[in-house]
Amino acid sequence: MEEGTILRWLKSDGEEVRRGDELVEIETDKATMTYEADQDGVLAIVADEGATLAIGEVIARIGEGARPNGGDPAAAAPAAAAPAAAAAPAEPEEPSEVEAPEETADVEEPVAPAAGPPQDRDAADAALQDAPPTAPVAVPSPPEPAAPGERVKASPVARRIARERGVDLAGLDGSGPGGRIVKADVEAVGPAAPAAEEPAPAAKAPPAEAPTPAPTPTPAAGPADVATAKGELRVQELTRAQQVVARRMAEAKATIPEFTLEAEIDMDAAVRAREELKALAGEGAVVPSYNDMIVKACALALREFPRANGAYRDGHWELYSRVNVGVAVAGQESLVVPVVFDADGKALGEIARETRALAARVRDASITPPELSGGTFTVSNLGMYGVSNFTAVINPPQSAILAVGALVERPVVRDGAVVPGHVMPVTLACDHRILYGAEAAEFLARIRALLEHPAALAL
Repeated sequence: MEEGTILRWLKSDGEEVRRGDELVEIETDKATMTYEADQDGVLAIVADEGATLAIGEVIARIGEGARPNGGDPAAAAPAAAAPAAAAAPAEPEEPSEVEAPEETADVEEPVAPAAGPPQDRDAADAALQDAPPTAPVAVPSPPEPAAPGERVKASPVARRIARERGVDLAGLDGSGPGGRIVKADVEAVGPAAPAAEEPAPAAKAPPAEAPTPAPTPTPAAGPADVATAKGELRVQELTRAQQVVARRMAEAKATIPEFTLEAEIDMDAAVRAREELKALAGEGAVVPSYNDMIVKACALALREFPRANGAYRDGHWELYSRVNVGVAVAGQESLVVPVVFDADGKALGEIARETRALAARVRDASITPPELSGGTFTVSNLGMYGVSNFTAVINPPQSAILAVGALVERPVVRDGAVVPGHVMPVTLACDHRILYGAEAAEFLARIRALLEHPAALAL
Protein backbone atom coordinates (compact mmCIF):
# COMPACT_ATOMS: atom_id res chain seq x y z
CA MET A 1 0.00 0.00 0.00
CA GLU A 2 1.02 3.64 -0.38
CA GLU A 3 -1.28 5.40 2.09
CA GLY A 4 -3.67 4.70 4.94
CA THR A 5 -6.61 6.38 6.66
CA ILE A 6 -6.83 7.00 10.42
CA LEU A 7 -10.22 5.57 11.43
CA ARG A 8 -10.17 5.83 15.23
CA TRP A 9 -7.68 6.60 17.96
CA LEU A 10 -7.94 4.07 20.81
CA LYS A 11 -5.84 6.23 23.16
CA SER A 12 -6.20 9.93 23.98
CA ASP A 13 -3.71 12.69 23.29
CA GLY A 14 -1.38 13.04 26.29
CA GLU A 15 -2.29 9.63 27.68
CA GLU A 16 0.41 7.38 29.14
CA VAL A 17 0.80 4.23 27.01
CA ARG A 18 2.84 1.09 27.38
CA ARG A 19 4.54 -1.09 24.81
CA GLY A 20 1.96 -3.36 23.12
CA ASP A 21 -1.04 -1.11 23.85
CA GLU A 22 -3.40 -0.73 20.89
CA LEU A 23 -3.15 2.87 19.71
CA VAL A 24 -5.11 3.37 16.52
CA GLU A 25 -7.26 1.66 13.87
CA ILE A 26 -5.98 2.24 10.33
CA GLU A 27 -7.85 1.40 7.14
CA THR A 28 -5.51 -0.26 4.66
CA ASP A 29 -6.11 -1.32 1.08
CA LYS A 30 -7.56 -4.68 2.05
CA ALA A 31 -8.73 -4.50 5.65
CA THR A 32 -8.79 -2.49 8.87
CA MET A 33 -5.85 -3.17 11.17
CA THR A 34 -4.85 -2.07 14.66
CA TYR A 35 -1.43 -0.53 15.28
CA GLU A 36 0.32 -1.02 18.63
CA ALA A 37 2.75 1.12 20.61
CA ASP A 38 6.38 0.10 20.22
CA GLN A 39 7.54 1.59 23.57
CA ASP A 40 6.38 3.16 26.81
CA GLY A 41 5.72 6.90 27.06
CA VAL A 42 3.23 9.73 26.62
CA LEU A 43 1.21 9.72 23.40
CA ALA A 44 1.17 12.94 21.35
CA ILE A 45 -1.33 12.60 18.47
CA VAL A 46 -0.32 14.35 15.23
CA ALA A 47 -2.84 13.03 12.65
CA ASP A 48 -6.57 13.43 13.34
CA GLU A 49 -9.21 10.79 12.74
CA GLY A 50 -10.23 10.67 9.09
CA ALA A 51 -6.84 11.85 7.83
CA THR A 52 -5.28 9.99 4.90
CA LEU A 53 -1.49 9.91 4.97
CA ALA A 54 1.26 8.40 2.86
CA ILE A 55 3.45 5.63 4.21
CA GLY A 56 6.21 7.07 6.41
CA GLU A 57 4.36 10.21 7.50
CA VAL A 58 4.20 10.81 11.24
CA ILE A 59 0.82 10.09 12.85
CA ALA A 60 1.88 10.36 16.50
CA ARG A 61 4.87 10.64 18.81
CA ILE A 62 5.64 8.71 21.98
CA GLY A 63 7.94 10.39 24.48
CA GLU A 64 8.21 13.27 26.92
CA GLY A 65 7.96 16.00 24.25
CA ALA A 66 7.37 16.69 20.58
CA ARG A 67 10.04 17.86 18.20
CA PRO A 68 9.35 19.55 14.84
CA ASN A 69 10.18 17.52 11.75
CA GLY A 70 10.47 14.40 13.90
CA GLY A 71 13.79 15.65 15.29
CA ASP A 72 15.47 15.69 11.89
CA PRO A 73 18.57 17.92 12.28
CA ALA A 74 19.01 18.21 8.52
CA ALA A 75 15.53 19.69 8.13
CA ALA A 76 16.12 22.14 10.99
CA ALA A 77 19.50 23.40 9.75
CA PRO A 78 18.21 25.98 7.21
CA ALA A 79 15.82 27.42 9.78
CA ALA A 80 18.71 28.13 12.16
CA ALA A 81 19.98 30.80 9.77
CA ALA A 82 16.62 32.61 9.71
CA PRO A 83 16.15 35.57 12.12
CA ALA A 84 12.93 34.11 13.48
CA ALA A 85 14.76 30.97 14.52
CA ALA A 86 17.60 32.82 16.27
CA ALA A 87 15.61 33.37 19.45
CA ALA A 88 13.95 29.95 19.46
CA PRO A 89 14.43 27.96 22.69
CA ALA A 90 16.30 24.67 22.73
CA GLU A 91 14.12 21.79 21.59
CA PRO A 92 13.40 18.82 23.86
CA GLU A 93 14.85 15.37 23.37
CA GLU A 94 13.56 13.60 20.29
CA PRO A 95 10.56 11.36 21.01
CA SER A 96 9.77 8.10 19.21
CA GLU A 97 7.61 8.54 16.10
CA VAL A 98 4.67 6.34 15.17
CA GLU A 99 4.30 6.01 11.40
CA ALA A 100 1.55 4.60 9.24
CA PRO A 101 2.15 0.82 8.76
CA GLU A 102 3.05 -0.43 5.34
CA GLU A 103 0.96 -3.07 3.75
CA THR A 104 -1.59 -1.11 -2.38
CA ALA A 105 -3.86 2.07 -3.17
CA ASP A 106 -3.85 5.30 -5.11
CA VAL A 107 -2.06 8.26 -3.57
CA GLU A 108 -3.15 11.87 -3.74
CA GLU A 109 -1.25 14.19 -6.01
CA PRO A 110 1.64 15.94 -4.25
CA VAL A 111 2.19 19.66 -4.71
CA ALA A 112 5.35 20.37 -6.70
CA PRO A 113 8.22 21.30 -4.32
CA ALA A 114 9.76 24.75 -4.61
CA ALA A 115 13.10 25.09 -6.32
CA GLY A 116 16.15 25.83 -4.19
CA PRO A 117 17.39 24.49 -0.85
CA PRO A 118 14.99 22.62 1.51
CA GLN A 119 13.17 24.67 4.12
CA ASP A 120 12.06 23.83 7.59
CA ARG A 121 8.53 22.47 7.38
CA ASP A 122 7.25 24.24 10.48
CA ALA A 123 8.73 27.57 9.33
CA ALA A 124 7.03 27.13 5.97
CA ASP A 125 3.72 26.30 7.65
CA ALA A 126 4.01 29.42 9.83
CA ALA A 127 4.71 31.57 6.77
CA LEU A 128 1.63 30.16 5.04
CA GLN A 129 -0.54 30.85 8.09
CA ASP A 130 0.74 34.47 8.46
CA ALA A 131 0.11 35.27 4.80
CA PRO A 132 -3.26 36.98 4.14
CA PRO A 133 -5.86 34.82 2.38
CA THR A 134 -6.08 35.30 -1.34
CA ALA A 135 -9.31 35.64 -3.25
CA PRO A 136 -10.05 33.22 -6.11
CA VAL A 137 -8.47 34.38 -9.32
CA ALA A 138 -10.53 35.08 -12.40
CA VAL A 139 -8.38 33.06 -14.77
CA PRO A 140 -7.09 29.59 -13.79
CA SER A 141 -3.45 29.71 -12.85
CA PRO A 142 -1.01 27.04 -11.68
CA PRO A 143 -0.88 26.58 -7.87
CA GLU A 144 1.81 28.32 -5.87
CA PRO A 145 4.61 25.93 -4.94
CA ALA A 146 4.42 24.65 -1.36
CA ALA A 147 6.97 23.46 1.13
CA PRO A 148 8.84 20.29 0.15
CA GLY A 149 6.73 17.18 0.64
CA GLU A 150 3.54 19.17 1.45
CA ARG A 151 0.41 17.66 -0.07
CA VAL A 152 -2.93 19.14 -0.99
CA LYS A 153 -5.46 16.84 0.66
CA ALA A 154 -8.69 16.83 -1.31
CA SER A 155 -11.40 14.37 -2.23
CA PRO A 156 -11.65 13.18 -5.87
CA VAL A 157 -14.94 15.07 -6.29
CA ALA A 158 -13.37 18.28 -4.99
CA ARG A 159 -10.46 17.90 -7.41
CA ARG A 160 -12.80 17.40 -10.36
CA ILE A 161 -14.94 20.41 -9.51
CA ALA A 162 -11.82 22.53 -8.97
CA ARG A 163 -10.52 21.59 -12.42
CA GLU A 164 -13.87 22.41 -14.03
CA ARG A 165 -14.14 25.80 -12.29
CA GLY A 166 -10.48 26.75 -12.43
CA VAL A 167 -10.11 26.92 -8.64
CA ASP A 168 -6.64 26.68 -7.07
CA LEU A 169 -6.81 24.01 -4.34
CA ALA A 170 -3.59 25.25 -2.75
CA GLY A 171 -5.33 28.46 -1.71
CA LEU A 172 -8.29 26.77 0.05
CA ASP A 173 -8.74 25.73 3.66
CA GLY A 174 -10.32 22.30 3.96
CA SER A 175 -13.24 21.67 6.29
CA GLY A 176 -13.06 17.88 6.06
CA PRO A 177 -11.28 15.50 8.45
CA GLY A 178 -7.66 16.46 8.96
CA GLY A 179 -8.05 19.62 6.84
CA ARG A 180 -9.11 17.64 3.75
CA ILE A 181 -10.69 19.80 1.02
CA VAL A 182 -14.18 18.54 0.22
CA LYS A 183 -16.80 19.36 -2.38
CA ALA A 184 -18.44 22.11 -0.28
CA ASP A 185 -15.14 23.99 0.10
CA VAL A 186 -14.70 24.26 -3.67
CA GLU A 187 -18.34 25.12 -4.34
CA ALA A 188 -18.16 27.92 -1.77
CA VAL A 189 -15.53 29.66 -3.90
CA GLY A 190 -17.72 29.74 -6.99
CA PRO A 191 -16.66 29.36 -10.62
CA ALA A 192 -13.88 31.47 -12.05
CA ALA A 193 -15.06 34.24 -14.33
CA PRO A 194 -14.71 33.34 -18.00
CA ALA A 195 -12.25 35.24 -20.08
CA ALA A 196 -13.71 38.27 -21.81
CA GLU A 197 -14.61 37.61 -25.38
CA GLU A 198 -13.90 40.03 -28.16
CA PRO A 199 -17.05 41.80 -29.33
CA ALA A 200 -18.37 40.56 -32.61
CA PRO A 201 -18.26 43.04 -35.48
CA ALA A 202 -21.47 44.93 -36.02
CA ALA A 203 -23.70 43.28 -38.58
CA LYS A 204 -25.12 45.20 -41.49
CA ALA A 205 -28.63 46.43 -40.99
CA PRO A 206 -31.17 44.24 -42.79
CA PRO A 207 -33.38 45.72 -45.52
CA ALA A 208 -36.08 47.92 -44.06
CA GLU A 209 -38.84 46.24 -46.07
CA ALA A 210 -38.65 42.71 -44.63
CA PRO A 211 -36.69 42.50 -41.38
CA THR A 212 -36.07 38.92 -40.31
CA PRO A 213 -35.63 38.37 -36.59
CA ALA A 214 -32.48 36.46 -35.71
CA PRO A 215 -33.13 33.03 -34.20
CA THR A 216 -32.64 32.88 -30.45
CA PRO A 217 -29.56 30.75 -29.72
CA THR A 218 -30.14 27.70 -27.58
CA PRO A 219 -27.78 27.75 -24.60
CA ALA A 220 -25.57 24.71 -24.18
CA ALA A 221 -26.60 22.36 -21.44
CA GLY A 222 -24.37 22.79 -18.40
CA PRO A 223 -23.70 20.37 -15.52
CA ALA A 224 -26.75 21.66 -13.62
CA ASP A 225 -29.03 21.00 -16.62
CA VAL A 226 -27.71 17.47 -17.02
CA ALA A 227 -28.14 16.77 -13.32
CA THR A 228 -31.71 18.05 -13.47
CA ALA A 229 -32.48 15.81 -16.45
CA LYS A 230 -31.20 12.75 -14.56
CA GLY A 231 -32.78 13.67 -11.24
CA GLU A 232 -31.03 14.40 -7.99
CA LEU A 233 -27.30 13.68 -8.11
CA ARG A 234 -25.66 11.81 -5.25
CA VAL A 235 -21.90 11.27 -5.35
CA GLN A 236 -20.57 8.36 -3.33
CA GLU A 237 -16.89 8.16 -2.46
CA LEU A 238 -15.22 4.76 -2.88
CA THR A 239 -13.85 2.95 0.12
CA ARG A 240 -10.20 1.98 0.03
CA ALA A 241 -11.13 -1.63 -0.79
CA GLN A 242 -13.36 -0.50 -3.66
CA GLN A 243 -10.55 1.70 -5.01
CA VAL A 244 -8.20 -1.30 -5.02
CA VAL A 245 -10.76 -3.52 -6.77
CA ALA A 246 -11.39 -0.83 -9.41
CA ARG A 247 -7.70 -0.29 -10.07
CA ARG A 248 -6.73 -3.96 -10.19
CA MET A 249 -9.63 -4.98 -12.43
CA ALA A 250 -8.85 -2.12 -14.83
CA GLU A 251 -5.20 -3.20 -14.89
CA ALA A 252 -6.25 -6.78 -15.59
CA LYS A 253 -8.45 -5.91 -18.56
CA ALA A 254 -5.90 -3.46 -19.96
CA THR A 255 -2.76 -5.60 -19.63
CA ILE A 256 -3.72 -9.31 -19.67
CA PRO A 257 -4.33 -11.01 -23.06
CA GLU A 258 -6.91 -13.48 -21.84
CA PHE A 259 -8.82 -16.33 -23.44
CA THR A 260 -11.59 -18.45 -21.97
CA LEU A 261 -12.52 -22.13 -22.00
CA GLU A 262 -16.00 -23.43 -21.12
CA ALA A 263 -17.03 -26.88 -19.96
CA GLU A 264 -19.93 -28.69 -18.31
CA ILE A 265 -19.26 -31.06 -15.43
CA ASP A 266 -21.43 -34.09 -14.61
CA MET A 267 -22.01 -33.60 -10.88
CA ASP A 268 -24.18 -36.68 -10.19
CA ALA A 269 -21.40 -38.48 -8.31
CA ALA A 270 -20.54 -35.30 -6.37
CA VAL A 271 -24.20 -34.87 -5.36
CA ARG A 272 -24.35 -38.46 -4.09
CA ALA A 273 -21.05 -38.06 -2.24
CA ARG A 274 -22.24 -34.92 -0.48
CA GLU A 275 -25.48 -36.62 0.58
CA GLU A 276 -23.41 -39.43 2.11
CA LEU A 277 -21.23 -36.90 3.95
CA LYS A 278 -24.33 -35.18 5.34
CA ALA A 279 -25.68 -38.50 6.58
CA LEU A 280 -22.38 -39.40 8.24
CA ALA A 281 -21.73 -36.00 9.81
CA GLY A 282 -22.86 -35.45 13.35
CA GLU A 283 -25.22 -32.71 14.46
CA GLY A 284 -23.61 -29.29 14.09
CA ALA A 285 -20.74 -30.65 11.98
CA VAL A 286 -19.58 -28.68 8.95
CA VAL A 287 -20.47 -30.54 5.74
CA PRO A 288 -18.32 -29.70 2.69
CA SER A 289 -20.20 -27.71 0.08
CA TYR A 290 -19.89 -28.14 -3.69
CA ASN A 291 -17.67 -25.06 -3.69
CA ASP A 292 -15.34 -26.74 -1.19
CA MET A 293 -15.12 -29.71 -3.55
CA ILE A 294 -14.28 -27.34 -6.41
CA VAL A 295 -11.52 -25.69 -4.34
CA LYS A 296 -10.02 -29.08 -3.53
CA ALA A 297 -10.25 -30.28 -7.17
CA CYS A 298 -8.57 -27.09 -8.39
CA ALA A 299 -5.81 -27.45 -5.79
CA LEU A 300 -5.02 -31.02 -6.86
CA ALA A 301 -5.06 -30.04 -10.54
CA LEU A 302 -2.81 -27.03 -9.88
CA ARG A 303 -0.23 -29.34 -8.35
CA GLU A 304 -0.10 -31.22 -11.66
CA PHE A 305 -0.02 -28.09 -13.87
CA PRO A 306 2.60 -25.69 -12.44
CA ARG A 307 2.01 -22.92 -14.97
CA ALA A 308 -1.63 -22.68 -13.95
CA ASN A 309 -0.25 -22.08 -10.45
CA GLY A 310 2.18 -19.39 -11.62
CA ALA A 311 2.32 -15.83 -12.90
CA TYR A 312 3.76 -13.81 -15.77
CA ARG A 313 5.96 -10.93 -14.54
CA ASP A 314 8.23 -8.61 -16.49
CA GLY A 315 9.08 -11.05 -19.28
CA HIS A 316 9.47 -14.21 -17.19
CA TRP A 317 7.34 -16.86 -15.50
CA GLU A 318 7.07 -17.31 -11.76
CA LEU A 319 6.13 -20.84 -10.71
CA TYR A 320 5.10 -21.26 -7.08
CA SER A 321 5.68 -24.33 -4.91
CA ARG A 322 2.67 -23.66 -2.65
CA VAL A 323 -0.89 -24.04 -3.89
CA ASN A 324 -2.95 -21.23 -2.34
CA VAL A 325 -6.51 -21.02 -3.66
CA GLY A 326 -8.41 -17.75 -3.24
CA VAL A 327 -12.19 -17.84 -2.85
CA ALA A 328 -14.09 -14.74 -4.00
CA VAL A 329 -16.48 -13.54 -1.28
CA ALA A 330 -18.95 -10.65 -1.43
CA GLY A 331 -17.97 -8.32 1.40
CA GLN A 332 -19.48 -5.05 2.58
CA GLU A 333 -20.09 -3.35 -0.80
CA SER A 334 -16.85 -4.82 -2.12
CA LEU A 335 -15.29 -8.02 -3.44
CA VAL A 336 -12.78 -9.73 -1.16
CA VAL A 337 -10.71 -12.84 -1.89
CA PRO A 338 -9.50 -14.67 1.24
CA VAL A 339 -6.98 -17.43 0.64
CA VAL A 340 -6.93 -21.12 1.60
CA PHE A 341 -3.21 -21.78 1.95
CA ASP A 342 -1.74 -25.16 0.90
CA ALA A 343 -5.19 -26.32 -0.22
CA ASP A 344 -3.72 -29.31 -2.06
CA GLY A 345 -2.53 -30.81 1.23
CA LYS A 346 -5.69 -30.19 3.28
CA ALA A 347 -8.57 -32.61 3.75
CA LEU A 348 -11.95 -31.68 2.31
CA GLY A 349 -13.43 -31.18 5.77
CA GLU A 350 -10.57 -28.88 6.78
CA ILE A 351 -11.11 -26.76 3.65
CA ALA A 352 -14.84 -26.56 4.47
CA ARG A 353 -14.22 -25.29 8.00
CA GLU A 354 -11.56 -22.81 6.87
CA THR A 355 -13.62 -21.30 4.03
CA ARG A 356 -16.59 -20.75 6.34
CA ALA A 357 -14.43 -19.06 8.95
CA LEU A 358 -12.82 -16.82 6.31
CA ALA A 359 -16.19 -15.85 4.81
CA ALA A 360 -17.51 -14.95 8.26
CA ARG A 361 -14.51 -12.70 8.95
CA VAL A 362 -14.97 -11.00 5.58
CA ARG A 363 -18.61 -10.19 6.34
CA ASP A 364 -17.93 -8.82 9.82
CA ALA A 365 -14.87 -6.87 8.55
CA SER A 366 -12.43 -8.68 10.85
CA ILE A 367 -10.39 -10.28 8.06
CA THR A 368 -6.67 -9.49 8.26
CA PRO A 369 -4.31 -8.52 5.38
CA PRO A 370 -2.24 -11.75 5.60
CA GLU A 371 -5.42 -13.78 5.02
CA LEU A 372 -6.03 -11.86 1.77
CA SER A 373 -2.51 -12.17 0.33
CA GLY A 374 -0.49 -14.91 -1.32
CA GLY A 375 -3.13 -16.47 -3.55
CA THR A 376 -1.92 -18.36 -6.63
CA PHE A 377 -5.34 -19.17 -8.18
CA THR A 378 -8.92 -17.97 -7.65
CA VAL A 379 -12.36 -19.60 -7.68
CA SER A 380 -15.39 -17.33 -8.20
CA ASN A 381 -18.78 -18.98 -7.71
CA LEU A 382 -22.05 -17.19 -8.57
CA GLY A 383 -24.08 -20.37 -8.95
CA MET A 384 -25.94 -19.73 -5.69
CA TYR A 385 -27.44 -16.63 -7.34
CA GLY A 386 -28.84 -18.66 -10.22
CA VAL A 387 -26.21 -17.47 -12.71
CA SER A 388 -25.85 -20.09 -15.44
CA ASN A 389 -22.37 -19.06 -16.60
CA PHE A 390 -20.09 -16.03 -16.64
CA THR A 391 -16.49 -14.99 -17.28
CA ALA A 392 -14.56 -13.76 -14.26
CA VAL A 393 -11.78 -11.17 -14.45
CA ILE A 394 -8.32 -12.59 -13.73
CA ASN A 395 -6.89 -11.48 -10.40
CA PRO A 396 -3.39 -10.22 -11.37
CA PRO A 397 -0.73 -11.47 -11.33
CA GLN A 398 -2.37 -14.92 -11.25
CA SER A 399 -2.47 -16.87 -14.49
CA ALA A 400 -6.10 -18.04 -14.36
CA ILE A 401 -9.46 -17.89 -12.58
CA LEU A 402 -12.32 -20.40 -12.56
CA ALA A 403 -15.89 -19.05 -12.79
CA VAL A 404 -18.56 -21.48 -11.53
CA GLY A 405 -22.19 -21.35 -12.58
CA ALA A 406 -25.33 -22.85 -11.05
CA LEU A 407 -25.59 -26.60 -10.50
CA VAL A 408 -28.89 -27.60 -12.11
CA GLU A 409 -30.82 -30.79 -12.74
CA ARG A 410 -31.75 -31.27 -16.37
CA PRO A 411 -32.12 -34.02 -18.99
CA VAL A 412 -28.83 -35.54 -20.13
CA VAL A 413 -27.97 -38.36 -22.54
CA ARG A 414 -26.31 -41.44 -21.01
CA ASP A 415 -25.78 -44.65 -22.93
CA GLY A 416 -28.14 -43.46 -25.63
CA ALA A 417 -30.97 -42.71 -23.22
CA VAL A 418 -32.26 -39.39 -21.94
CA VAL A 419 -32.13 -39.36 -18.13
CA PRO A 420 -32.15 -36.66 -15.41
CA GLY A 421 -28.71 -35.48 -14.37
CA HIS A 422 -26.93 -32.76 -12.40
CA VAL A 423 -24.80 -30.46 -14.54
CA MET A 424 -22.56 -27.56 -13.52
CA PRO A 425 -21.06 -25.11 -16.09
CA VAL A 426 -17.59 -23.66 -15.51
CA THR A 427 -15.51 -21.09 -17.39
CA LEU A 428 -11.73 -20.86 -17.12
CA ALA A 429 -10.17 -17.47 -17.98
CA CYS A 430 -6.43 -17.70 -18.70
CA ASP A 431 -3.50 -15.34 -19.21
CA HIS A 432 -2.16 -16.34 -22.64
CA ARG A 433 1.31 -15.08 -21.73
CA ILE A 434 1.86 -18.07 -19.45
CA LEU A 435 -0.99 -20.54 -20.00
CA TYR A 436 -1.55 -21.73 -23.57
CA GLY A 437 -4.67 -23.31 -25.03
CA ALA A 438 -3.74 -27.00 -24.97
CA GLU A 439 -2.35 -26.97 -21.43
CA ALA A 440 -5.29 -24.91 -20.17
CA ALA A 441 -7.69 -27.43 -21.72
CA GLU A 442 -5.87 -30.31 -20.02
CA PHE A 443 -5.97 -28.43 -16.70
CA LEU A 444 -9.71 -27.86 -16.99
CA ALA A 445 -10.26 -31.49 -18.01
CA ARG A 446 -8.40 -32.61 -14.88
CA ILE A 447 -10.67 -30.47 -12.68
CA ARG A 448 -13.70 -32.00 -14.36
CA ALA A 449 -12.39 -35.56 -13.90
CA LEU A 450 -11.76 -34.98 -10.19
CA LEU A 451 -15.27 -33.63 -9.63
CA GLU A 452 -16.91 -36.41 -11.65
CA HIS A 453 -15.05 -38.95 -9.48
CA PRO A 454 -15.13 -37.24 -6.05
CA ALA A 455 -13.43 -40.17 -4.27
CA ALA A 456 -10.22 -38.84 -5.86
CA LEU A 457 -10.56 -35.68 -3.73
CA ALA A 458 -9.52 -37.74 -0.71
CA LEU A 459 -6.15 -38.57 -2.25
